[in-house]
Amino acid sequence: MRAFIQNYLEAEKARREENGEKGFSLIELIVVVVILGVLVAIAIPVFGSIQATAEENATKAVAASAATQWTAQLANNETVTAYKTGDAKITLQGQPATGAAINSVCAEATYDRATDYVAKSGPGC
Repeated sequence: MRAFIQNYLEAEKARREENGEKGFSLIELIVVVVILGVLVAIAIPVFGSIQATAEENATKAVAASAATQWTAQLANNETVTAYKTGDAKITLQGQPATGAAINSVCAEATYDRATDYVAKSGPGC
């Protein structure tokens, strides 16, 4: 089948060159559209998994950063302040009270989407 299509395309190209025609034949355009369709069909699921992985990694990073900030503030006997996530879709819980034990710190970050992803970080988790 492949050889048939290739021979047909070569014959059509030779015929067009003889007659002085320029441009692409309908079959050539259909082949290009099919190839593009296959590439798009492969790319969309890959992009979806990349986006989900990025959301999970962002959630893990927020939990780890908050736990680090709170642990450092407790270690320095400072007032424990709220951690700002910088992302409206990530909610953070678990802020310890000022003066709490360092080993009780557990930051829990949740990424809000259809299936919530939860990441925990800290010595108390």
